[in-house]
Amino acid sequence: MFGREKTNKMEKPGMTDSSPDSRELATENEEPVRGTESTKVNREVSRRRLLKGGGAALAGLTVLQVAGPAHAFPSGEEDGNDDQPDPSQSLGRPGDVVIPWLDQPPPFPAPDFAGSQLVWEELNSWLIPPEKFHFVTHYGIPTGLDNPAAWRVAVAGLVRNRLSLSLADLKDRPRREIDFTLECSGNNGTGLPFATGFIGNARWAGTPLAPVLEESGLLKGAVEIVFYGIDRGTQVIRDNSGIMSGGLTGAVEPDAGGGLDLTITEQFARSMSLDDALDPRNLLCYEMNGEPLPEKNGFPIRLIAPGWYGVANVKWLTRIEVRNQRHAGNFMARDYVTIREEQRDGQPFWTFNTVRHDRLKSAPAKVVRRDSRYVVLGAAWGAPIAAVEVRIDNGPWLPARLFGPVAHNRKRRGLAWRFWTFGWGMPATGQHMVTSRAFDADGNVQPAPDDPFLASKVTFWESNGHITRQVLIS
Repeated sequence: MFGREKTNKMEKPGMTDSSPDSRELATENEEPVRGTESTKVNREVSRRRLLKGGGAALAGLTVLQVAGPAHAFPSGEEDGNDDQPDPSQSLGRPGDVVIPWLDQPPPFPAPDFAGSQLVWEELNSWLIPPEKFHFVTHYGIPTGLDNPAAWRVAVAGLVRNRLSLSLADLKDRPRREIDFTLECSGNNGTGLPFATGFIGNARWAGTPLAPVLEESGLLKGAVEIVFYGIDRGTQVIRDNSGIMSGGLTGAVEPDAGGGLDLTITEQFARSMSLDDALDPRNLLCYEMNGEPLPEKNGFPIRLIAPGWYGVANVKWLTRIEVRNQRHAGNFMARDYVTIREEQRDGQPFWTFNTVRHDRLKSAPAKVVRRDSRYVVLGAAWGAPIAAVEVRIDNGPWLPARLFGPVAHNRKRRGLAWRFWTFGWGMPATGQHMVTSRAFDADGNVQPAPDDPFLASKVTFWESNGHITRQVLIS
């Protein structure tokens, strides 16, 4: 249940890890000729599935605050092996004309729970400007955030030394920054039509979590670390046949099957194994791109767990509890569970996995017209990105040109997205489909929507299939 699931693998297109120059396979004004064929299947997920869960249905949609270079997409003439975004790189050139996508997403159906999404055509910086950050709350933004000096994060449970850490305490500890692209596990492009821009890249700063846990003196038997936010709300538990009473604060009502439904007020919590929690990249975070976290982003303190979907990056962190068994709260065992109907020996076999690590993914961001030629620009993330390919309509897969930090593994790099460009040349007038797929440094490839691993899902979480956009060339 807590293991990482498989990802498709295939030969990376014309590249080796030891040859970074071979990664940049085409400039924006060249028409590459190499590629393979693949089919595309678009699947839709009912809006009812989101609305049924209310705000919690997209709890992985974390707000991203960014203050970075004003322009980060390459213009097409820079070295494709740049290790860092160059402020002089721009999303195109003066005079470029952005061609809007025809398939614009419909309005988000639960605006009280989520803020503005990334508008892909407006993406023009490697780090997203603060005013364009999206956000999601489970139970609303909590009150009492106006006195950060009084905030405490408790470390308790199976520890020798209970800790109560203030914001000042955390700032007095060693500081670390990490660039990490945070994506909602409900962000699709291949599922929910209104959830396409819940992603962004930020520079997070705080103190490493592992030394705090070690300082608390972990006791024998500790296996799970639970992170509690201060936000809480009503939950109704209907599928537990063992419920006998409402305890001191809950309430029970008879259900149609002769059992009891339990209504409680539950504090938001996510957990991970002790080994995962001790990852040196995890931060008790208090800054985003050099500024204090905004309230909607978890001010004053949140967990940042690089490489995990947004729901695991707990906002408004107030308690860390060390336990000797798995935590099975709402956001671990009932919601944010990917459900699949697979086959074993010719028989249906249902599997249930808690949403955890992010997945290899890419998306076309925009098409621009430059004089009489066209260029596709996009992003790839979720793993150390080694290559991206683009397909126009039902044509062959052709290589794109990568920019940004080259990452060979997740521990050293590969936590932030990479941008790419594709020289389309002079396409025929009319409506076209633009699809991208990413390859990581281990040879995994972003799957097609009809891949059995994706097609067997009956939930919209963790959808990382090819994203296809439609554009009109006139």
